Amino acid sequence: MQRTRNSMSSFARRPLALAATAVTGSLVLAACGAGGPSSGGGKISDDKVVLGLLNDQSGVYKDLSGPNSKVAIEMAVADYKAKYGDKAVAKNIEIVQADHQNKPDIANTKAQEMYDRQKADIILDVPTSSAALAVATQAKAKKKLFIDIGAGTTALTGKSCNKYTFHWAYDTYMLAQGTGATAVQNGGKNWSIVYPDYAFGQDMTKSFTNAVTKAGGTVQQSIATPFPNDNFSTFITKAESSKPNVIGIMAAGGDLINFVKQFNQAGLQGKTQLAVGLMFITDIHSLGVDQFQGTQFTDAWYWNFDDQNRAWADKFKAKTQTRPSFAHAGNYSAALQYLEAVQRAGTDNSDAVVKELEGKKLNDVFLRNGEVRAADHRVLHDAYLVKVKSKDQVKEEWDYEEVVSTIPAAEAFNPTVSTDCTM
Repeated sequence: MQRTRNSMSSFARRPLALAATAVTGSLVLAACGAGGPSSGGGKISDDKVVLGLLNDQSGVYKDLSGPNSKVAIEMAVADYKAKYGDKAVAKNIEIVQADHQNKPDIANTKAQEMYDRQKADIILDVPTSSAALAVATQAKAKKKLFIDIGAGTTALTGKSCNKYTFHWAYDTYMLAQGTGATAVQNGGKNWSIVYPDYAFGQDMTKSFTNAVTKAGGTVQQSIATPFPNDNFSTFITKAESSKPNVIGIMAAGGDLINFVKQFNQAGLQGKTQLAVGLMFITDIHSLGVDQFQGTQFTDAWYWNFDDQNRAWADKFKAKTQTRPSFAHAGNYSAALQYLEAVQRAGTDNSDAVVKELEGKKLNDVFLRNGEVRAADHRVLHDAYLVKVKSKDQVKEEWDYEEVVSTIPAAEAFNPTVSTDCTM
């Protein structure tokens, strides 16, 4: 895979708790004026645009996205209002949110409530692939938009694709192409894979197995674990039993942190290479760079990649006292581009907005060389192969990643549209 190199010397070096309720209160952000016929208000359903945030507000994924994704969406609304002012098609914008608790049945119910009772025009985020697949079904049934940021399953652009669902940030193919193939090229030919036994983990294992095998490696074991899980000791022992060069962990968030703690406690750090399928900067911050140092993984976005990212991350930090993960930046991007599509369409009618997104080339703080593939609604963009710094390399808090190379958008994602996808 050909990659464009990035030097760390080019990096910029300038200087919530919310209750875990089923549905929290909404925030209304309105410009002056209610929006009459002359302002296009008559073309906006219920005289307002409603953005729904559905994610894990209280569990293993709350730090990587959770409550702070609402802040990111608020930032998108503010930037849209600042750009268009009195010419904004969306005069009244409301944000509603709910906690799906990483359970597909709850996600299904909350999505119905958002679309039907709260009149959401779009649902954003939805980590946990099984939950995302449930929401995609509701989006199709209700003919309302769903832009997924937090889930990785390729089924969203495969057998579960539909006209109203878009996959924005990453997928398991992207992660495997960057991390899996690179590890094999660096000598990690024999693998044991440990994965959470639900849609995301199953899809990750399939994608990594394909990437490792294609690169000339072998997956000796694929070991399923419960989700969520806090005790991985038995699974680590089993993974090590085949004497692999690489143990690949396909868990994320709190489960990943628990696994790495126990992997290191077992004395395997520095002895057996650890490949992390999906990692967020919040995971590194929670456990510490010394626990992850040298670990390579594929990232969809990094806050300190360049001046543009850092400037946005500074605004985010001023509001949250923390640096953003790629999920936070992805939610900002998705909300902003949805509002831009509403602006172009002159309405929040779902079919009209979909038409304004399909096939569009997009660039913003998250999307570099972005494009919405019309055939399956996979959003293509540059991705990054990164390495966790050692403690002595960290120059400031949250400065944890070294970008090894940029993976161009055309190479980062599967170039082939799935035959299972029928819009």
